[in-house]
Amino acid sequence: MEEAFLLNQTSEVMYFRLSGLSVNQNLQMAVFFMFLIFYLLTLIGNILIVITIIYDHRLHTPMYFFLSNLSFIDVCHSTVTVPKMLKDTWSAEKLISSDACVTQMFFLHLFACTEIFLLTVMAYDRYVAICKPLQYMTVMSWKVCALLAMALWTGGTIHSIALTSLIIKLPYCGPDEINNFFCDIPQLIRLACTDTHIIEILVVSNSGMISVVCFVVLVISYAVILVSLRQQISKGRQKALSTCAAHLTVVTLFLGHCIFIYSRPSTSLPEDKVVSVFFTAVTPLLNPIIYTLRNEDMKNALNKLMGRKEKKDKN
Repeated sequence: MEEAFLLNQTSEVMYFRLSGLSVNQNLQMAVFFMFLIFYLLTLIGNILIVITIIYDHRLHTPMYFFLSNLSFIDVCHSTVTVPKMLKDTWSAEKLISSDACVTQMFFLHLFACTEIFLLTVMAYDRYVAICKPLQYMTVMSWKVCALLAMALWTGGTIHSIALTSLIIKLPYCGPDEINNFFCDIPQLIRLACTDTHIIEILVVSNSGMISVVCFVVLVISYAVILVSLRQQISKGRQKALSTCAAHLTVVTLFLGHCIFIYSRPSTSLPEDKVVSVFFTAVTPLLNPIIYTLRNEDMKNALNKLMGRKEKKDKN
């Protein structure tokens, strides 16, 4: 009888209230302008990387094919949360409908999980390129790259559908405040009017295990790569080390959030918002900086692209 009552009350929660990053109005204005700059730079940087890779035929290799996918995902990943957060800084109530909340959560996990799989594939690509250079073009053929791209997007979609289907069935009858600036699974679980221990275990075993396993695989892959680099000449070793260092930086920043948030029960910690900011706004901005400033091929291609544009403008 009580369960039936709770299910009947589910429809009453039509909107959730996001707490945002701060209740101080002056601080919120500073947050707005700071994250607006972050978001614009994220769009410009990642879109420029995609255009450069498409434009420069020398970058038509598996490594840059996956890098263009990473830039595309970063644009989408940031767009899922940051525009809503920017809009909410001007709003006193910061409301989001239940449907919009579920939609935001679905795409957030779609792009996040796809990026985790992509980072793992990129590590495998670097392993083959450095440890088995003579077999590289055979192992990482364009057919294989296309299949890997399809597989990682399919895996991200399945993961997101599985988690969303768990959350959407939960009854919500109040309270309605989400202690963050976007909708995510741990916050919604805490608002459910029912026992969620099984759901929490499923979330940890799904998102948490994916994050931890992929992180372990990535660390092992780069450890093998570093051991292999000891036997290479200094010039090739320096370039490979630079590439691996860039990948490891991205992996640590991105997977660090996933492990911190999804590998524990859905309890609220003061650090959650700070970690979420890095996850949704800072990491997508750092990716183009890391991959361009530490990559001579990308810098040369960008300079070539800009030089061509300047010549066209003068003509």
